[in-house]
Amino acid sequence: MKEVMLNEQGKLGVCQRLLEFAYDARRFILHNRSIIEIAPLQVYSSALLFTPKTSIVRKQYLKRIPWILMEPKVVQKWSPLIQTLEGHSDEVRAVVFSPDGKLVASASDDRTVRIWDTATAESRGVLEGHLDRVNAVVFSPDGKLLASASSDGTVRLWDSATAEPCGVLKRHSDRVWALAFSPDGKLVASASDDKTVRIWDTATAGSRGVLEGHSDEVNAVAFSPDGKLVASASRDWTVRLWDPATGASCGVLAGHSYCVNAVAFSPDGKLVASASADTTVRLWDPATGGSCGVFEGHSDPVLAVMFSPDGKLVASASDDKIVRLWSTATRGSWGTLEGHFDCVWAVVFSPDGKLVASASADHTVRLWDTATGESCGVLEGHSSWVRAVVFSPDGKLLASASGDRTVRLWHPATGGTCGALQGHSAWVGTVVFSPDAKLVASTSLDKTVRLRDPERGEPCGVLEGHSSWVNAVVFSPGGNLVASASDDGTVRLWDTATARSCGVLEGHSNAVNAVVFSPDAKLVASASNDKTVRLWDPATGGSCGVLEGHSDWVHAVVFSPDGKLVASVSDDKTVRLWDPATGGSCGVLEGHSGWVKAVVFSPDGNLLASASDDRTVRLWDPATGESCGVLKGHSDWVCAVVFSPDGQLVATVSDDKTVRLWDVIQKTIIEEIHTGGQIKDLAFSVVTNLDVGQGMLTLTPHPYPSNATWEVLTPPLHVTGEWVIWNRKKVLFLPWDYRPCPEASRPYAVNDNILVIGHQSGHVTFMRFDSTALALHFSLSPTQHSPVVQGKNCC
Repeated sequence: MKEVMLNEQGKLGVCQRLLEFAYDARRFILHNRSIIEIAPLQVYSSALLFTPKTSIVRKQYLKRIPWILMEPKVVQKWSPLIQTLEGHSDEVRAVVFSPDGKLVASASDDRTVRIWDTATAESRGVLEGHLDRVNAVVFSPDGKLLASASSDGTVRLWDSATAEPCGVLKRHSDRVWALAFSPDGKLVASASDDKTVRIWDTATAGSRGVLEGHSDEVNAVAFSPDGKLVASASRDWTVRLWDPATGASCGVLAGHSYCVNAVAFSPDGKLVASASADTTVRLWDPATGGSCGVFEGHSDPVLAVMFSPDGKLVASASDDKIVRLWSTATRGSWGTLEGHFDCVWAVVFSPDGKLVASASADHTVRLWDTATGESCGVLEGHSSWVRAVVFSPDGKLLASASGDRTVRLWHPATGGTCGALQGHSAWVGTVVFSPDAKLVASTSLDKTVRLRDPERGEPCGVLEGHSSWVNAVVFSPGGNLVASASDDGTVRLWDTATARSCGVLEGHSNAVNAVVFSPDAKLVASASNDKTVRLWDPATGGSCGVLEGHSDWVHAVVFSPDGKLVASVSDDKTVRLWDPATGGSCGVLEGHSGWVKAVVFSPDGNLLASASDDRTVRLWDPATGESCGVLKGHSDWVCAVVFSPDGQLVATVSDDKTVRLWDVIQKTIIEEIHTGGQIKDLAFSVVTNLDVGQGMLTLTPHPYPSNATWEVLTPPLHVTGEWVIWNRKKVLFLPWDYRPCPEASRPYAVNDNILVIGHQSGHVTFMRFDSTALALHFSLSPTQHSPVVQGKNCC
């Protein structure tokens, strides 16, 4: 394939169709490399299924998969994304190309540097040795050395070909944030929180001098193009110039009114640009130390700055979500690049200066045309903050580093967005089915709620109106209304049939954390960080009372089964009971030693259970306010609690990655279920089915009492990590962009054979499976066990 693509069509005498197939096949292999390595047989299902619709390989080889009734929607064509480099176990802070563009190095909070082959995405080495997160990494000009800077106070040198260590530079007494090689590669400069810049000899790994003078942490460092100057930027509001040969100060560039975050030399070395938290970019003459102009326009701290290759433009990235271009000739604005919806961490020009790439906390890298200031594409795929971005030397590749623990390689020439799975523009926090399972509602950090038809996966409406994150969504008992709670301090009501607003419930003075309908749907209760619970009439939108008494944030609220009581829990460590008819207090339940996160009534209303970060669940008599027992056993916060439909069991879920079943009468553990990952929510559907948000746990229907043995059977359909599981069998591998959002409370939902997954990208994926076909296709052995859920008999 390489031979076909690298040679001209005429020389090989091959047709255009063969060239197109070779290109498509190469993209298919690179894109699905992890699937091919981890589960080769998934090439015939997962790899083909999640490949873009117009792919020649997909069209040629994808046959109908008999056990999938509704395929997931995928993008139409190959996006600019070429590779996702997985391997880091924590946030990736920096990424850099080697001078020849054949390697990429990435630095991570997992204390390692990784080297990757840009052509194959193969790992070329894991550089271990740092004792704390790695903040910066840079290649020497000849590409033979790699330098890394860490919060452990050291700089390490590595042989980029062998990944072997070449020296440890240990003189800093605090975190090292930035590095720069001299143009001849003989020196390395490092910037540290110890208020110094140090110069090191790369041949001997010895110190060549300490540049002292800053009165606060040093954030950035850069060599001039001729190597005769070093510039450093500090939190002391100044940029300092130094002679790296002697260590002498060559000037102090003072003028910023807050800390300086970045510094860069122009290609000819005649200008220095500095970016500051005072919202400005300043230009300086390094020869005289005089100011050459101030670029004003950003409304928040400026985090990065860079010159274009010809020195005619300066690009700056800011916390205000904007990239700005400035003319060095006119000292004025050249253009404003708007489109990111979170702070922009980094900005870089392509080698030919025709493109600008920006990296943002909104999880995307964006490409911009410097001539027009227009967006040339949004490179979506990262599931967390993008901290750094850089072009390869030939400009044909772009690399981005993210808090999602990956480095991604992009092809900027293809441009365009991924498109087909668009919906939410930020990660999806909750996915819930309506009571009749005819609708799915998803909440997102993009401030919207979206309704979809789970049978077809089609959108049924976008509920827009909130001005901040949506924290919770709930259907009314009849399913005709949706209530959403937001950080903007409001609750909004929506008609599920028309997707139109039915009212805005305003009154809270802080974020609303939870919302719930009364059993007869005549009241809505909302819980807020303003320390109150409010009652509303959903028919009129009017206030029905303010329940005041908590002294800290209120996290959850619930109605009793008969609707005559309301229970709320708070960071003030209490549970409070209220009469919704009068708004009066019915009791304060004290006993927890930590924040109380969840509360639930038993089906008959005779018991109340509360879950706390003190690792316990407490049972209460709501009629008297007396304690009825404490359920102890979890080793971390208890996130959720629920009664079984007959009221004889309590299920709890904890950050200790277990679900526990308890006998209500004996207050003893019946079962400890290891989930293999954190879950935040759970619910019984029937006595023997427990929905843990990762699918349904089916419990063998043994009779009570408390000395019964319980066996936990595998969920029929659920997701764990990168796999869709059906009856203990891994049936479908999920590529990176199609995996559930790990931070979400309910990242996916299952209803019978329908699976709905919310992703950090904001996309929502729908799939429907054929259980009969699955049973025929996947033969199950009695000895097979679930890769996610294991039952442990605690009796």
